[in-house]
Amino acid sequence: MAITPEQLFSWASTSAMLGWLILIFLPRRWPALLFVPRYLIPFGLSLLYAGLALAHIFTVEGGGFGSLDEVAKLFTKKEVLLAGWVHYLAFDLFIGGWIAVEADKLGLARLIQAPILVATFMLGPLGLALFLTMRAGYFAKERAAA
Repeated sequence: MAITPEQLFSWASTSAMLGWLILIFLPRRWPALLFVPRYLIPFGLSLLYAGLALAHIFTVEGGGFGSLDEVAKLFTKKEVLLAGWVHYLAFDLFIGGWIAVEADKLGLARLIQAPILVATFMLGPLGLALFLTMRAGYFAKERAAA
């Protein structure tokens, strides 16, 4: 029995959700637990992405990366669309793990981190922009105090 794109979508989304739940709600003082959302799940998703991309991207006639129309053509194939989704899941979770660790280093309270991590989970670059803005403000405040 072959695995369908819908099954892969469900597995990838569930594993990413598990990673986000660990990042947002569980303690980070246990390195083995933090390893799961920071590296293990993004690595697994990256392997899935690589398999989907290599198997399907070059099979779409008229698809490519030279124009928006070519990219749109790529995503008309369900497996390539799934690869794109898995790409988002892997990178957003990896960035979320980085944000969580950096925020802990700055001493940012978990209640403040949570909305930033949720924004990263839901809207990727928006959460990253929020964190980088907050971090820049933190360092500006540190320099002003010194």
